[in-house]
Amino acid sequence: MPGIHKWLDRVKDGAVALGERRAQMQARRDAEYEAEAARERAAEARRARPRTPDPARAVPWGVRVAAEAGWRFLVLAATLWVLMRVIGAVRLVVLAFVIALLVTALLQPTVARLHRRGLSQGLATAFTAIFGFVVLGLVGWFVVWQVLDNLGDLSGRVQEGIEELKRWLLNSPFHVTEQQINDIAKNLSDAIGTSTSEITSTGLQGVTVLVEILTGMLLAMFSTLFLLYDGKRIWEWTLNLVPADARPGVAGAGPRAWRTLTAYVRGTMIVAFIDALFIGVGIYFLGVPLAVPIGVVIFLASFVPLVGAVASGALAVVVALVTQGVFTALMALLVVLLVQQIEGHVLQPFILGRAVRVHPLAVVLAVATGGLVAGIGGAVVAVPLVAVANTVTGHLRAYARDEHEEDGSEDADDPAPAPVAVAEQAPGQTP
Repeated sequence: MPGIHKWLDRVKDGAVALGERRAQMQARRDAEYEAEAARERAAEARRARPRTPDPARAVPWGVRVAAEAGWRFLVLAATLWVLMRVIGAVRLVVLAFVIALLVTALLQPTVARLHRRGLSQGLATAFTAIFGFVVLGLVGWFVVWQVLDNLGDLSGRVQEGIEELKRWLLNSPFHVTEQQINDIAKNLSDAIGTSTSEITSTGLQGVTVLVEILTGMLLAMFSTLFLLYDGKRIWEWTLNLVPADARPGVAGAGPRAWRTLTAYVRGTMIVAFIDALFIGVGIYFLGVPLAVPIGVVIFLASFVPLVGAVASGALAVVVALVTQGVFTALMALLVVLLVQQIEGHVLQPFILGRAVRVHPLAVVLAVATGGLVAGIGGAVVAVPLVAVANTVTGHLRAYARDEHEEDGSEDADDPAPAPVAVAEQAPGQTP
C-alpha cells in the first residue's frame, strides 16, 4: 500500500506540473497575441497618418536631370577656365609650339621623303628646315622691299586718289558739299593731333611686342627642328603620360589627328596661293600699284579663314579706290568676290576634303575666340585645332562604341585582349 500512495503522489504532482506548464504556455500565447495586436494597431496608426514623401522623389525628374547636368557643366567650365588662365599665362610658349606643329606638318613629308632616299634623319631635317626658313625669310624681305620701293609713288597716287574721290563725291547723287568734306578732313586732322601721345605710347609698347615676336619665332624654330628630328620618340613619351586603359584609344587617335593637321596645312597653303595669285594678277592688270605685296598679304591673311580673306580683299579694294578711282575699285571688288566664291565652293571642298571641313559657324567662333585669347596668332591656329579636335573626338567616340560592343558580345571568362604596343600605334616620324 505505501507504494501505491507514492505512485498516486507522483501522478498528482505530475498533473499539477502539467497544469502549471499549460497555464504558462497559455500566458505566453496571450502575451504574444497582445503584442501582435499592438503591432497591428501601431501599423494601422502609421498607415492612417499622412506619409512624408522622399525628398529625392518629390523633386521632378526634369529638375533632377538638369541638376545632374548642371554640376557637371560647372566642373567642366571651371576646368576650362583654369586651363585658359594657364594658357594665357604662358601664351607665348603655347602659341610658338602650336605654330611649330603647323610648320612641322608642312615640312615633315619632305623630311620623310629625303630619309627614304638615303639621307640620315639629321641631314634630312637640317636640309628641310634650312630651306623652309630661307624661303620664309625671302618672302618677308620681298614684301618689305616692294613696299619701300613703291612707297613714294604710292603716296603721290594716294593724294591724287583722294582728290579724285573728293571730286566724285561732289558730283555724285549723294549731295555731299565741299564744306562737309572739309569738316571731315578737319576732324580727322584734329583726331590725329590729339592722339599723338597715344601713338607714342603705342610705339613704345611696339618695342615690347617686337621682342615677344622675335622670342616666339626663335622658340617656334627650335621646336620645329626637334619635332622634325625626334617626333616619333616625343609622341611615344607623350603616350606614356596617358593612363594605360585609355592609351590604345589615344594611340589610334594620334595618327588620325596628324593626318588631319597635315591635310589642313597643305590644303590651306594651296588655297591661299591660288587666292593670292588670281587676285594679284587681277589687280595688276587693273593698274593697281603694289599688286605683288598685296598678293603676298592676301596669301598670308588666307591662313585666317573667312576673316583673313575678307580683310585682305578689302585692302586690295581700298588701294584701288584711293589710287585708281571708283570704277577700278569696283572691278577689284568683283575680282575679289569671284575668286573667293571659287575658293569657297570649289577649291576648299576639293583640296581640303571632308576630313578637315569645319562648319562656317565653328570657324567664325574659333577665329574670334583665338583672336581674343592670343591675337592674330590665336586666330591663325584656332581653326586647325578645332579640325584636329573634331577628328580626335570622332575617333574616341567610335573606339568607345566598339569597345562597348566587344565587351557585351564576349564572355566574361574570356581572356582580355592583348594590349596595343605604343610603337605599333605611334605615327612614323611624326610627333
